Amino acid sequence: MSLVGALALLVWIGLAATGFWRTSERDETAPAATPALWPDVVAVVPARDEAEVIARSIGSLAAQDYPGPFRIILVDDHSSDGTAAAARALESDRLTIVSAPPLPAGWTGKLWAMSQGVAASGGATLLWLTDADIEHAPDTLRMLVGIAESGDRRLVSLMAKLRCQSLPECAMVPAFVFFFQLLYPFARVNRPGKVAAAAGGCMLVRRDTLEEAGGIAAIRDALIDDCALGALMKRRGPIWLGLTDRSRSIRPYERWSDIAAMIARSAYAQLGYSPLNLIGTVTGLAFVFLTPPLLALLGSGTARVAGLLAWLLMAALFQPMLRFYRRSPAWGLALPAIAVFYGACTVLSAWRHHRGRGGLWKGRVQAAVGR
Repeated sequence: MSLVGALALLVWIGLAATGFWRTSERDETAPAATPALWPDVVAVVPARDEAEVIARSIGSLAAQDYPGPFRIILVDDHSSDGTAAAARALESDRLTIVSAPPLPAGWTGKLWAMSQGVAASGGATLLWLTDADIEHAPDTLRMLVGIAESGDRRLVSLMAKLRCQSLPECAMVPAFVFFFQLLYPFARVNRPGKVAAAAGGCMLVRRDTLEEAGGIAAIRDALIDDCALGALMKRRGPIWLGLTDRSRSIRPYERWSDIAAMIARSAYAQLGYSPLNLIGTVTGLAFVFLTPPLLALLGSGTARVAGLLAWLLMAALFQPMLRFYRRSPAWGLALPAIAVFYGACTVLSAWRHHRGRGGLWKGRVQAAVGR
């Protein structure tokens, strides 16, 4: 048992050394240029049954203080709840609404709708790909373009601050971003190398680079479309990803089942639809996150000390993200239980996939069983 505890502690010491847990990559600290001539930008917003949030989202886009040419294209993806009408009621002269054609085989719904918006955007220099449930501060676009122009970046992405009000949100949302950082450390994304990612709620891309890479069609079947786009763009130049307070998700996740559905939609896709990867991931989660508290509570001697130190270390690494979301430091001690929830949702994702319900989102099954 002492050896197991020592290994668990060494794992957390190693993770601490990588610095993945830091929250220093933020829009307000990123180098930003002030262009002599601000490039023209088109925002593309795919939307399916978003009537409850679309007015706030599109309204925040229409209110941008961007000094250059800026337009908004809302792609209504066969909504049945009056999404387009709710957006049209804003009467913004910046807004154009288009309807997505029927979804063809081989595409996910969001990417098909996004591709239609890109096609309708004309010759814009930059494309702002943003979700229909994200509300942006008025200076968001100015900041995005400044960061992009500073380093000639092919893509600039902000991890929208997720809603964190209900108990399920308070328990799971900071950990969602923490685990995302563990998989895709922001600092490594922002440096040359193979690590690439993006956050789908807010992405600014260079149109010419996207076209050279094959356009949205190059990732048309990706469930984790943001990271797929990040990888696609980084192969052609520098990208940047950071945290922000400017862009905020306004979609509520008030029930545990809402959170579970959100995670399960794409968790198995992250594992490449591989049963072996699933087994390895669940085993790894159990060892890394459960071993320390079990040893601390049930072990003895050196094993208990090692387990307690590992548990405290994982809780400490979680603190910067908890501070970013203004949550109690005590949530750090709950990280093992939170990891169990995420592991269970990953198993649920695989189970749904093998039952032909993979990638279920707003009535669409988007992951083929044969993958």
